[in-house]
Amino acid sequence: MKSTYLDKDVTLLLKDISGLVPPLSTLEREKQIQNGVHYSEMLPLEYRPSVKYMEAYEFSLQDFARHTANAVCQVSEKIYSLFKNNNSKEIVLVSLARAGIPIGILIKRYLEKKYNISIAHYAVSIIRGRGIDTNAIDYILSMHNPESIQFVDGWIGKGAIQRELDAAMFNYPKVSTKLAVLSDPANITDLCGTHEDILIPSSCLNSTVSGLLSRTFLRQDIIKNQDFHGAAFYSTLLEEDISYTFIDTIENHFDYNIQLFDTLPTGPSGLDEVNHIAKHYNIQDINLIKPGIGEATRVLLRRVPWKLLLKPDWEKDPLLQHLIQLAKEKKVSIEEYDLRNYKACGIIQNMCDA
Repeated sequence: MKSTYLDKDVTLLLKDISGLVPPLSTLEREKQIQNGVHYSEMLPLEYRPSVKYMEAYEFSLQDFARHTANAVCQVSEKIYSLFKNNNSKEIVLVSLARAGIPIGILIKRYLEKKYNISIAHYAVSIIRGRGIDTNAIDYILSMHNPESIQFVDGWIGKGAIQRELDAAMFNYPKVSTKLAVLSDPANITDLCGTHEDILIPSSCLNSTVSGLLSRTFLRQDIIKNQDFHGAAFYSTLLEEDISYTFIDTIENHFDYNIQLFDTLPTGPSGLDEVNHIAKHYNIQDINLIKPGIGEATRVLLRRVPWKLLLKPDWEKDPLLQHLIQLAKEKKVSIEEYDLRNYKACGIIQNMCDA
């Protein structure tokens, strides 16, 4: 699988489908998704950020790099303590492509530098409604003990991927399905950097901060039974790739003497809040509701958004400026909403109502 990531940072267990699948516009993909075509059977046209949006991204990277780095340090220490207490001989990071990959690289770098250990790091595909790539899992297990595996993702929205992972790994009972993430405002896991809804700068962009990889792909005419799930490499964006700018900037803010703090989940779950939003707006399908800064950003970048919900005083919150800029560009209405777990929530347009 081609990417701009270095081999020493991650092994991509993906099939390269570059040039095999024509990308579709956001509107066309949304129509097909809501007509029953699975999102993993299509590739999106990549959003090219405006100058103003890139300025907002650069601002977020510089201003919130330390906050993101602290979350990396926290979750890395928790992973190390967990495996040390279990007397595990190795730690094998398995990042969920693609949002988990840069986070996995950062965790790997932190642990290797602080503890002088060698960390294996793989990236595999998991797709909501389709499960995890079992060919990739079998490949990893052919070389590593199941107890050594630690799954990694960027953040938890309402917990859909955690539930997907739990179900998908049913036939691998020796592998822990607990996700390690930087941010868990849904209050699902203690293996996180924070339960705050923080701005993780890599969530602000698509492939240009993700090794120029597409979202993962699964369609029977291209992905055969023996294949890994697929992904495309966007070679046309080489000059715009800033994947390592993000990684190196966050790494430069690592605090190797950070004090570990307890992040046990407390308060209502994110799913409770999503159900409340669904009831308020009479939304029948909660998959149209994407809570959290990262998920709301994804809605604005690659779906057809209906509404952007922001916490009170959103105009003054520096964490939300990139969302406000995107909403202006895409002419999406912003509505103030008394969010509890989250700072932002994106709602996808129901195409039946469009």
